[in-house]
Amino acid sequence: MTCVPFFDLKRQFRSLRDEILEEITAVCDSQSFILGPKVEMLERDIASFCGECQAIGMASGTDAELALLMGLGVGPGDAVVTSPFTFFATAGCVARLGAKPIFVDIDRNTFNLSPTRLEEFFNSDCTLDETGLRTGEGLLVKAVIPVHLFGLCCAMDEILSICSRVRVPVIEDAAHALGAEYPSADGRKRAGAIGEFGFLSFYPTKSLGGFGDGGMALTRDATLAARLRVIRNQGMEPKYYHEVVGGNFRLDALQAAILLKKLPHLDEWSGRRWEIAQYYRAKFRELAPALQSPVEPFAESIGVRGHTYHQFVVRTPRRDELREHLRSFGIGAEIYYPVPLHRQKCFAKIDATSYPESESAASQVLALPIFPELTDAEVEIVAEGVASFFNK
Repeated sequence: MTCVPFFDLKRQFRSLRDEILEEITAVCDSQSFILGPKVEMLERDIASFCGECQAIGMASGTDAELALLMGLGVGPGDAVVTSPFTFFATAGCVARLGAKPIFVDIDRNTFNLSPTRLEEFFNSDCTLDETGLRTGEGLLVKAVIPVHLFGLCCAMDEILSICSRVRVPVIEDAAHALGAEYPSADGRKRAGAIGEFGFLSFYPTKSLGGFGDGGMALTRDATLAARLRVIRNQGMEPKYYHEVVGGNFRLDALQAAILLKKLPHLDEWSGRRWEIAQYYRAKFRELAPALQSPVEPFAESIGVRGHTYHQFVVRTPRRDELREHLRSFGIGAEIYYPVPLHRQKCFAKIDATSYPESESAASQVLALPIFPELTDAEVEIVAEGVASFFNK
C-alpha cells in the first residue's frame, strides 16, 4: 500500500544530521547545558528574525505564555480573552494562574479570533472604569490572546485597535506562525512581534522544531523582558535571592544549538510548504470544489509570507469519511482540534456558552500532509486521494 506520512521528522534530520550532531557534541564537550551563550545567540537571532523586540528563551511555548501572563500580573480576580478553537495550553495557562479564560468565537473562514465578536463582547458584556475593563462578573480583563492558527496571522490591526480603546494588552500566540507576516497599516510585521507581546513554540513538529520542548517569549517592553528573565529562573535575582515567585522555565543549550542550525533554513522550508499548499489548492478547485481549502487573505499584498502553512487544513461536513478514505490509501491526516476548549471537561463549569463557529470547525476540519520534505509524487498522491473521495 502506498504510504504518505502526515509528518516525518527523520527526513529533515537526515539532511542536517552531521552539522547538528557536531553542535550537540560541542555542547556536550562544554558541559554547559542550561541557558548560556547558545541560548543568548538564539534569542538574538529570533529577535532579529521577528522584528524589533526582545526574545527570552523558555522551556516550552506553554512556559513562554505562562511567564508572560505572570509578568503581566494575571491572577485570581482577572480574566483573559482568547479563542475556544486552539491548543489547550492557550487557555490552560490562564486557568493555572487562577484567572478565568473567557472565549470569543472565531471567524468562519480564517479559524482565527473574530474582531467583530471581540468588539461585541467588550461592548455588551464589559464595563470600562478607572481600574480597567471589567466583565459582568467584575473580573478585570488583563489580556487578549489572539491565536495565529495554522500559520495565518489574525486580523491584528482590528484587534489591536479594539483592545487599545479599552486599555487591554494583546499577547500573540504565534506558536504556529513563526515567519508569517502581516500587512499592518504601518508596515509589514512578523507574527509574535506585531503587538507588544507574543510567544513561540519550538515543539519538534513546529516549522522550527527542536529535539524536545522549547519556546520563546517576545516583547518590546524592556522592563518586562528583564522581569521575564527573572521569572524563568525561579524568580531568582541575584542567586538564591527571590523577590518574586517564578518557575523553572529555562531553555537548555542543546535545544538552542539545534535551533540555531535550523533557523537559516526556515524561509526555505516555509517556501516549500507554500508551494505544496498552492498545488493542493489548485487541484482541489479543479477536482474537489466541494472541499473548502484554507483562505489566504494576505496573498495579494505579501504572497508567500502571508501564510506559513504550519498545517494545511481543509473543511468538509464529511470530514470523518474523508479521513477514513485517505487512511485506506495509507495517507496520514489529523484533526486540529476535535473538541473546542469550552467543551473540555475541565472548563465545563467555567463557560456553558455555545460558540457555533468553533463547534462547527471542530466537527469539519482535517489537516493534510504538508511538511517540507514531502516529494512531488507524494503531494500528487495526497491530492488525488482527496479528489477520488469527492468523485467516487
